[in-house]
Amino acid sequence: MVSAAGWFGLSIYISQSWIRDLSEVVGVVPAWIIILFIALIPGFLNILLLVSILFDSPPTLNLNIEYPDVTILIAAYNEAENIFETFRGIKELDYPAGIRVVVVDDGSTEGTLEKLSEVQFEENNRSLQIVKAEHQGKSHALNAGLKFVKTDIFVTIDADTFLHPQALQRIIARFISDPVYTAAVAGCVLVRNSRATFITKMQEWDYFAAIASVKRQQGLYQGTLVAQGAFSAFKTWEVKGQLGWPSVVGEDIVLTWALLKSGRRIGFEPTAVGFTLAPFKLSGFYRQRKRWARGMIEGIKRHGDLAWRRKKFSSFFVAVDFLFPFLDSFYTLAFIPGIVLACFGYFYIVGPLTLLVLPITFFIVWVMYRKQKKIFNLLGLTVRKNRMGLLFYVFFYQLIMSPICVIGYFQEVFGLRKKW
Repeated sequence: MVSAAGWFGLSIYISQSWIRDLSEVVGVVPAWIIILFIALIPGFLNILLLVSILFDSPPTLNLNIEYPDVTILIAAYNEAENIFETFRGIKELDYPAGIRVVVVDDGSTEGTLEKLSEVQFEENNRSLQIVKAEHQGKSHALNAGLKFVKTDIFVTIDADTFLHPQALQRIIARFISDPVYTAAVAGCVLVRNSRATFITKMQEWDYFAAIASVKRQQGLYQGTLVAQGAFSAFKTWEVKGQLGWPSVVGEDIVLTWALLKSGRRIGFEPTAVGFTLAPFKLSGFYRQRKRWARGMIEGIKRHGDLAWRRKKFSSFFVAVDFLFPFLDSFYTLAFIPGIVLACFGYFYIVGPLTLLVLPITFFIVWVMYRKQKKIFNLLGLTVRKNRMGLLFYVFFYQLIMSPICVIGYFQEVFGLRKKW
């Protein structure tokens, strides 16, 4: 925090001439506000992230424990194409205790239920239960399945998540070794189809570097904010105590914040790895990230008082989430037009500090690459080369994502129709 604050002060000093030049065009106060949100605050957050992951050294995971029986809960909607591969991963799990899988078919229309009936999973302390539900969205499907969970701990995965053979063992080992007031542990989710399109190539770096680094930072300060539905473990009675998942598009965010609000802790295990199918078309990416943006606003609406009511570091990260709608809006409405102006020789908005973002971003990616490579080596995995995806990610990803997020924020603030 001290390093980030020092960077913030240095940035203000360096920005004086930039602020003066921009003030001549838009006025002093607007100039300060624009530079604050497109350069000063992003710089502060990036340096805080960088320093955090540099000093992050998770405790050694003890795998020599007595493992409990667990339930894997899956909500499936039109996943006939992926469900067999998901179960292949589940069958290959190296887990010494019982596994019960509960799959809820959320009113699929393309044969998911029929495919599920072909799955063979009744062997070696393994069992499968298929639940048929009307199509009312993911949260409703998860709640329908929650009624059939009898184990003390259950794990949620998406219907297209492929788990590493050690994933379940590692996430449960972390859960058991964490403090008793831990209500959930998030696994590390990475992209499975990174070679499909340039959209998935960029997303591979987003998951591999950006999302994973934020998870590590939050875990370092005991402030993990989201136990994502794609792969997380939960205490059953804690989730049932919250009456399950709320009927919102960001059900995992809102549930996690509700658990935090009740005084519970959320953990993170970087070596518990699951691979998910990322959207391979821009239209699918647009829908997903818009949904995530709406989910964050839903969390703020319901549990935003976490930012000041809970005396934990998670409160700081909730407060940071309050900033993202403003950061994305200024990036979309000021910085992107500033890039266009710079192409014509007008450098009022794209100033020297904005150029410093690139080397900082590359350094963060490099640090996370080194850390993730160690995990991959531990798990017997290979980091695939994706230089083109890295270049697209660093130079273009935010240009695509921020406008999408702004649309999501707008739709949620003004209560427009929601869709899973």
